[in-house]
Amino acid sequence: GYNTRWAKLILPRLITESTSADSIVAVTIFFGANDSALKELNPKQHVPLEEYAANLKSMVQYLKSVDVTADRIILITPPPLQESAWEKACLAKGDKLNRCNATTGQYAQACVQVARECGTDVLDLWTLMQKNQDFSSYLSDGLHLSTKGNSFLAAQLWSRLENKLSALPSLLPYWRDVDHTNPEASLL
Repeated sequence: GYNTRWAKLILPRLITESTSADSIVAVTIFFGANDSALKELNPKQHVPLEEYAANLKSMVQYLKSVDVTADRIILITPPPLQESAWEKACLAKGDKLNRCNATTGQYAQACVQVARECGTDVLDLWTLMQKNQDFSSYLSDGLHLSTKGNSFLAAQLWSRLENKLSALPSLLPYWRDVDHTNPEASLL
């Protein structure tokens, strides 16, 4: 239920100046589904589009200020919204449909633009999920990711993380290189 307005405030508690930036392989910033809620129907979560973009920039700038480099920051757009399923979920709680996919798409585009401006990687989930004509299977209720949606996100994210991880030094020898008759010689 968090939005970028709230995340911007808590980020310094999650990654502080004393956090060793060298130990951070990647930081993902994944917001927009709540920010893009319609103001008149969900004012608690709604964040205006311009503020959303400014909040993302602020979070990236904060991370850079604590030595997390742009190449280790990945912005993730909100996923698409399947309106009919989300409307059912809203109605079941006595609410009206409080989001629309076209608006979510504007927030996704803003996220892509911020990544371009800040020099970070971006995972455009909104666009990628809609390449599959029926993206509803990626969403459990029209808004939140289903098991299939989480797997899709993980696969997309892994392809970006794999490159970053392959550049890290190994702290321990590959298991096949450990002398099984004298493991201490290889491991200590």
